[in-house]
Amino acid sequence: MSKGRILLVEDDSALVELLTFHLHREEFVVEATADGEDALLIARETPPDLVILDWMIEGVSGIEVCRRLRRLPETANVPIIMLTARTEEADRVRGLETGADDYVTKPFSPKELVARVTAVLRRMRPALAGEKLTYADVEMDLVSHRLRRSGAPVAIGPTEFRLLRHFLEHPGRVFSRERLLDAVWGRDSEIELRTVDVHIRRLRKAINVDGQPDLIRTVRSAGYALDADAG
Repeated sequence: MSKGRILLVEDDSALVELLTFHLHREEFVVEATADGEDALLIARETPPDLVILDWMIEGVSGIEVCRRLRRLPETANVPIIMLTARTEEADRVRGLETGADDYVTKPFSPKELVARVTAVLRRMRPALAGEKLTYADVEMDLVSHRLRRSGAPVAIGPTEFRLLRHFLEHPGRVFSRERLLDAVWGRDSEIELRTVDVHIRRLRKAINVDGQPDLIRTVRSAGYALDADAG
């Protein structure tokens, strides 16, 4: 099972080959491009779990790609690690202020970068860190297949459990119906998109009881997100 899908935006072909080798060895799926516009298109159509982004790519700069990714609802919460030969503190600050989650200065060890990737994903996707997922007052035990909210057990169907698990692994991130269909039912599923809405309603009914805040945010024309500020 893959640890996650990485979008690698880098125009040094030798470095792409090296990083892809090391990331594959750690069971990451890698899609690489040397073009900023292409990267934005790929990320928008199929948002990755993490972006590794070179500052100095040709065409649209890495810093501009980072800025645009943060503006798109599909990728606003996707973690970004920037690669750069720039060593000045002002450049590092600029990269982080633009929306990067981490910053790696060239030259670097591929093992160091893989460690950074794993660390960032662990923060963004709690499933990588253990057998329990938590968000706000919700706790999901992946071993016993049990769910609690504010300490009280919650009865939930298997499809709603998978749907909530996906949200818990990507808190705050907006998913379109198509993406949820792929993630929860499978890419080859013939289930209609409106079925996603039905299960979202069931999920809300299961976890939002006794006047508790709604944790599922509906984003018009974009999809749904797990958001403690949704209610």
